[in-house]
Amino acid sequence: MEIRAATVLPARREPIELHTADGQTLVGELALPLDRPPLATLVTFHPLPTHGGFMDSHVFKKAANRLPALADLAVLRFNTRGTSSERGTSSGTFDGGEGERFDVAAALEYAEYHDLPHVWAVGWSFGTELTLKWARDPLVEGAILLSPPLHRATDEDLDAWTEFGRPLVALVPEFDDYLRPDEARRRFARVPQAEVIGVDGAKHLWVGEPYVRIVLDQIVRRVNPAAAPLPVEA
Repeated sequence: MEIRAATVLPARREPIELHTADGQTLVGELALPLDRPPLATLVTFHPLPTHGGFMDSHVFKKAANRLPALADLAVLRFNTRGTSSERGTSSGTFDGGEGERFDVAAALEYAEYHDLPHVWAVGWSFGTELTLKWARDPLVEGAILLSPPLHRATDEDLDAWTEFGRPLVALVPEFDDYLRPDEARRRFARVPQAEVIGVDGAKHLWVGEPYVRIVLDQIVRRVNPAAAPLPVEA
């Protein structure tokens, strides 16, 4: 069976709730391999909710639909404060990336409490800002950034990630609306362990199955290299 945009492969999919230190309840889902423990974990942070971003933003939805089966990964998705999806609405209100620090902490605490292995943070657009600013936690083994705008995240945040010392991979579309590969390489040069990968032809939202495949394959190459490259059939 060819893997297509709408393909949903077998997995254990569990609705979850995250509880933040400032009293919010966030709704989400944890997808796990069907009949074996995960080898590693993706904790995902979605694009800007005021511009349509949520836990079901298509790259993360497809990661949850495919990677538990294809790469033995756990995929944790959730709605940040005030964000809605089919799963429901997280309490609270959007706070421009500041109050969301508690959302990031709650997701990582959930992963730690449930003994999810080898946690990587994966942010997309606004989610990359949350990752750079708030995901510098000892639990996190590395981070993958999709379309980082480097708007809310500053050079000081990049310097802090340098000190944190964990791997940092940025996938930057050739035609991104906010930060393109050459400028991204210049900005991320202050992080010695950062790798910037320009993706020819891609745009900020990674629309199109070929670009989704590139993103998922690059994620798996870092998090579970033995499963890369991902198959095109299942």
